Amino acid sequence: MQSFASSRAIGALVLREMATTYGRTPGGYIWALLEPMAAVALLSWIFALAFDSPPLGRSFALFYATGYLPFAFYSDLAEKIGVAMRFSKPLLSYPALTWADTILARFLLNAFTHFGIILCVLVVICTIEDVVPANILLCAAGIALASLCGMAFGTLNTFLFEAFPVWERIWAILNRPAFIVSGVLFLPDSVPEPFDDLVWLNPLVHAISVFRSGVYSGYQPATVDLYFATIVPAAVLVVGLVCLSLHARSSMWLN
Repeated sequence: MQSFASSRAIGALVLREMATTYGRTPGGYIWALLEPMAAVALLSWIFALAFDSPPLGRSFALFYATGYLPFAFYSDLAEKIGVAMRFSKPLLSYPALTWADTILARFLLNAFTHFGIILCVLVVICTIEDVVPANILLCAAGIALASLCGMAFGTLNTFLFEAFPVWERIWAILNRPAFIVSGVLFLPDSVPEPFDDLVWLNPLVHAISVFRSGVYSGYQPATVDLYFATIVPAAVLVVGLVCLSLHARSSMWLN
């Protein structure tokens, strides 16, 4: 009975999130789809002017889509989950709603939204370029790793943003170079020494590389470590959940 009540609470939160996030402007979901398409098109156009071919394959659009889409998945999840508690703070006074419900609702809505966006964008690009992804399971694994990173850092930030408000500004500064150093615009394999080992310390680099290896036949970067890419964000997620559990229903969430 308690699990049923929790499911209803999560469902209600998801509907509320849909209305507030995508229902405020006409064609909310259409804009959610057009934004990554426009970003990929802009990246492709800019780099096509500077280079004869992308670092992998022949299509600039496909290469930058395979980097940008997993990164956008991570980035949006981390951002939306990070402020989940603040967004739903007035509702936490109700006994039927817990902090876990608010985080899970945001994760489910944004994860399914981005999964649909990735599917649509890839179908359009692969149809235009006449390309068939090499391994759908590897594509799914890359997206799963990106979503784990977003869930992990978003959950930890949910606590840190409320406990230490200055951390939100610090995180924004620290996270800005992530787009550049996560392998969106380049192949991590091509990074020269001594920076090549440092690049692979970023779990998001592994997620993007796994996704690309699922799209491109024959691309299998030897440095990809699925265990590392799973254990690091999983550890961050556990830390975030423990911190939230210790402070659940405290004045920090209710005032």
